[in-house]
Amino acid sequence: MQLNLAIAPLVSLIAGILILAMPRLLNYIIALYLIIIGLVGLFGH
Repeated sequence: MQLNLAIAPLVSLIAGILILAMPRLLNYIIALYLIIIGLVGLFGH
């Protein structure tokens, strides 16, 4: 049995729940997401 779980949907789900619970986290979550996507884009796979 092989478990194939994409990380983007999981991160999106967690971020959405956190934003609903604490709306002030929105800025930090977006900033972290953009930084991570930028680093992945720069350094590749």
